Amino acid sequence: MEERPETELISIPATPRASTPEILTPSCQRSPRKESSTAKSWTPTSFISPRFLSPIGTPMKRVLTNMKGYLEEVGHLTKLNPQDAWLPITESRNGNAHYAAFHNLNAGVGFQALVLPVAFSFLGWSWGIISLIIAYVWQLYTLWLLVQLHEAVPGKRYNRYVELAEAAFGERLGVWLALFPTVYLSAGTATALILVGGETMKLFFQIVCGPHCSSNPLTTVEWYLVFTSLCIVLSQLPNLNSIAGLSLVGAVTAITYSTMVWLLSVSQPRPPTISYKPLSLPSASASVFSILNALGIIAFAFRGHNLVLEIQATMPSTFKNPAHVPMWRGAKAAYFFIAMCLFPVAIGGFWAYGNLMPSGGILNALFGFHSHDISRGLLAMTFLLVVCNCLSSFQIYSMPVFDSFEASYTSRTNRPCSIWVRSGFRVFYGFVNLFIGVALPFLSSLAGLLGGLTLPVTFAYPCFMWVLIKKPTKYSFNWYLNWILGWLGIAFSLSFSMGGIWSIVNSGLKLKFFKPN
Repeated sequence: MEERPETELISIPATPRASTPEILTPSCQRSPRKESSTAKSWTPTSFISPRFLSPIGTPMKRVLTNMKGYLEEVGHLTKLNPQDAWLPITESRNGNAHYAAFHNLNAGVGFQALVLPVAFSFLGWSWGIISLIIAYVWQLYTLWLLVQLHEAVPGKRYNRYVELAEAAFGERLGVWLALFPTVYLSAGTATALILVGGETMKLFFQIVCGPHCSSNPLTTVEWYLVFTSLCIVLSQLPNLNSIAGLSLVGAVTAITYSTMVWLLSVSQPRPPTISYKPLSLPSASASVFSILNALGIIAFAFRGHNLVLEIQATMPSTFKNPAHVPMWRGAKAAYFFIAMCLFPVAIGGFWAYGNLMPSGGILNALFGFHSHDISRGLLAMTFLLVVCNCLSSFQIYSMPVFDSFEASYTSRTNRPCSIWVRSGFRVFYGFVNLFIGVALPFLSSLAGLLGGLTLPVTFAYPCFMWVLIKKPTKYSFNWYLNWILGWLGIAFSLSFSMGGIWSIVNSGLKLKFFKPN
């Protein structure tokens, strides 16, 4: 007997005839294929039919029914790469819908939500709300595409975003198109989290301790080092499933501080000179670039699609229980709460401060305008929640980079990483991000540029990959929709990147917090 390769049960529908296409129902569940009236293909369970079972007693019928279910599962097998069992993303496959909700919410809500009112100050009420709604619906659609594409090809699970890009665009082009934006998004977000987390820790300490607490307070760079050290300690958790608890903490803290920030803002008296007219700039070109940068900030608020396939890879998948079902259930719950955070922060923040909104966002405005009106305890709690959220978000955004490090190591050595090698990779990565943050302290201000450069990962590539892998009927509505959305995403990416660069060079748009007196 020929030995079978190591296998895992996944959600690959039975294929009675290669010539009959698969049909998708409106609920996205696979419907049975129609059989030819002239001939039927034989399967291992063809003989276990209701007509065959009818004259048999109940015990024997139960045995044969169970055997039928087993044969159906065995008929849908996928080859596993043994290396996957050694890597952080695929090391554990006991995820569920709750874990998916925690991870997606932790990745989808963060410090980028705090700068949404800045975008509104350039766009105004109407275009700000319209742009936010369009971006939310668009990214929710591409999220659904990625969830479905995870197991689009029989016998294969695309566990990482780059793997799916390679399957759609080819090995070389897929790596070239997807590797830079996904790594840039993961590492750039991690570096920005160090800057935001370190500065927020400094403010938290100053609020709690008071002005005369210490004659030699830590410098901002030293607070960056403290925050990075905490991140490195937490990063020793081995795999993506093991940080589900941290993602839950990050999700709860993000929802809490987002709600606190906008509630505290709208509950205070508005500044007397407030205006809701978009900021006027001296030239038409400056206005255009500032609007593009504002749209890039909105695009950056919906980052996180580079982690969708990785989160789904942590789930078991069988023919009867495919992974896309709990993944989509968890993602829907997460993005409901994401909407409950982003929309009130953007709308409430702009209502409270209008075009007086500082470039650092609503947290800066709250501290700058109402630091003497709000109790120190509430301010300190808000800053502490931001720190906890940054610590949690650092872990999930860094996990794909940890996975890449270990994949390179295991490919060369053909053995799993020891605990010391794994720890060494994560310590190295943490301090590299710290060094970049100290050398380029303006990196946390690149919300518009980050949104522009990484926009294809969320808004464009999933549409192209759906067309190239699923191959919808040419010139159908689905075909047109995905091609149009894909090319629009690329055009917006180039435009928003130009707006972000112009804003940095000419306007100095930086996400830095007000320093207390």
